[in-house]
Amino acid sequence: MKLACGIVGLPNVGKSTLFNAVTAAGAECANYPFCTIEPNVGVVPVPDDRLASINERIVTQEVIPAVLEIVDIAGLVAGASKGEGLGNKFLGNIRETQAILHVVRCFEDPDVIHVAGQVDPVGDIGVIELELAMSDLEMVNRNIEKVTKKARGNDAEAKADLACLEKAAAWLDDGKWLRTATWTDGERAILRRYMPLTMKRVLYVCNVAEDDLGGDSPHVAAVRAHAEAQGSEVVVLCAQIENELAAMDAADRAEFLADLGLERSGLERLVASAFHLLGLMTFYTAGPKEIRAWTIHQGDKAPTAAGVIHTDFEKLFIRAEIYSVRDLEELGSEAAIRTKGRLRTEGRDYVMKDGDVAHFLVGK
Repeated sequence: MKLACGIVGLPNVGKSTLFNAVTAAGAECANYPFCTIEPNVGVVPVPDDRLASINERIVTQEVIPAVLEIVDIAGLVAGASKGEGLGNKFLGNIRETQAILHVVRCFEDPDVIHVAGQVDPVGDIGVIELELAMSDLEMVNRNIEKVTKKARGNDAEAKADLACLEKAAAWLDDGKWLRTATWTDGERAILRRYMPLTMKRVLYVCNVAEDDLGGDSPHVAAVRAHAEAQGSEVVVLCAQIENELAAMDAADRAEFLADLGLERSGLERLVASAFHLLGLMTFYTAGPKEIRAWTIHQGDKAPTAAGVIHTDFEKLFIRAEIYSVRDLEELGSEAAIRTKGRLRTEGRDYVMKDGDVAHFLVGK
């Protein structure tokens, strides 16, 4: 599965600077609103030390990491759902993502314009979250009109859709996010087809000044309190520093991080938080042609993991041979793992674990 996140935020909060850092795609940055006038999509490898560890012990032609897809759109402003600014035009580009990265300005700088005239992180969050709710309301009302006629004709699926959409419209009309409502499994399945923005999990990204990398400012504290109330997570980083790190080689990057007193870059912490927020984990396949990281949900069983490699593998699944990266690091080779009896044969009910290395046997 592809891990995709959409970046939202007000203009001039550092969205495109962060996008540059994580994708090295060169999205334009400028100190004025709406400089990103086309949606930018980039792909960044997920940092993963275990891939190198596997490769030290298994000779292969190619090492393929998991990837994070980032979708960056123009900054949203108050009234975006009614056509103000440019961001609302591109909200459709992030409907298919699994999570939202909400970049919040948590630094003071008189040389960087703030669209509201002052730095107010929680107020900024409120503007964006209301606009996303109103965008969903517009989408829901549009679809209510489409399914009403079918529902009147006793179409069972249309009736179920209509009831669910009307419930969603009532919730959104109060400016509330759909994720905060109570839904049955059936209603959730219906909503997934319409891809509402306000059902997505949110990771708040506090963009701070270089002298606040620890996130000790009142601005960050306010965002943390808001995120905790929402059941969300916070990552603190300096987008400008991340942009500089992205241009360095590995040795210079490590030295620069050490000088800053950081163990990991903001990007690495962002990806780790996104995985945790979405309940994701990584398993691996390894052989002479490639070593590859695959992303699945925590709790997924072996057939589901096989299906991530190829959709036919899930229904044709027979069994899996499993060992862990730690087994490989301890014993040094797959041959030694087999000799020591650490290679396990697992069936359809096996729940995959983070760090599993798998060989799948499938039928024809």
